[in-house]
Amino acid sequence: MLKNDLILRSPAEKTIGADNITNGQFGAVLSRAGVGKTGFLVQIALTRLLCDEKVLHISLCDTIEKITIRYNEGYTSLIDSIGYVDAQVAERLWDEIQHHKTGIAYNESTFNVNKIRDYLNSFKGADLTLPTLIIIDGLDFDTDLSTVLSDLKQLQQDFGICVWFSMQSHREEPLNPNGYPVQLENYDILFDKAVFLATEEDRIQAIVLKDGDRTDQKLLLDPATLMPAEE
Repeated sequence: MLKNDLILRSPAEKTIGADNITNGQFGAVLSRAGVGKTGFLVQIALTRLLCDEKVLHISLCDTIEKITIRYNEGYTSLIDSIGYVDAQVAERLWDEIQHHKTGIAYNESTFNVNKIRDYLNSFKGADLTLPTLIIIDGLDFDTDLSTVLSDLKQLQQDFGICVWFSMQSHREEPLNPNGYPVQLENYDILFDKAVFLATEEDRIQAIVLKDGDRTDQKLLLDPATLMPAEE
């Protein structure tokens, strides 16, 4: 079945495990600028869409149009990675699952956790199925986010939704003894899952920093598509 084939090929499945993605509270994808945080978050989200679940993608750095393009490209990369797929079959599947994704674009001045809470309450009010996953891309973890993360933690607990974040690290900053960038170290207690993307010659290495027995698992990715690289 095409859905299952795509999930099994996903870099999110191979590093985190598709069934494990929402088995937690807060997750993070970390890297320096331009390495692939957003693309990897999209692959995380696609695994849930392929399981017929809803996803809320919130961005502080992309427009709604750009969010849509990122998901289209991420899906195309998945399709291409498994070999030949009838174009009409692939298109029908995308038409089926893409409507389970909602994108919301904010900036630093308009982002507000209460707005997210109101949005989720609208699902409850209309007796609709809630998203199982929220992606939050673009929060500045070089600033004090204690209040924002505390509010998001409460929202996560109230609605039972897993939240995955992007975290930008910096080349000049040393890692702590656990191999964490300082951005994760500052909020370590809040996060139960984390994946670090690091460049390695002509590849990207995805390293699981936090996730129980999966910690320290590594996977090489193609930098153009973020698909698992051929050995």
